[in-house]
Amino acid sequence: MTILQIKLLHTVVFWILSGCVVYSLYCGVVGRIGVWTWIAVGLLLVESVVLAASGWTCPLTILAERQGAAQGSVADIFLPKPLADRIFPVCGTAYGVALLLIAWRLLS
Repeated sequence: MTILQIKLLHTVVFWILSGCVVYSLYCGVVGRIGVWTWIAVGLLLVESVVLAASGWTCPLTILAERQGAAQGSVADIFLPKPLADRIFPVCGTAYGVALLLIAWRLLS
């Protein structure tokens, strides 16, 4: 797999998972929890397990670095470095808030 292919794949995965974060948050805010909510939450849970298992570094980043890409989170995704450096804190916090809102909606 070339660095370009890794970057393209990682960018697509990033946008899909970011959409899952936004959708989960939306569902928690408006209280519309359905099958798609659980699919989004499940995909994010799988991503969390994968990241935890690989030392909180995306396996695609590791693969890109093995192929010769420069070290760093921006090396394998088409995003400006200031945005790429804030993916985990922003998306992780939003996902945590989404889970809390979904739980609150289900329990109330």
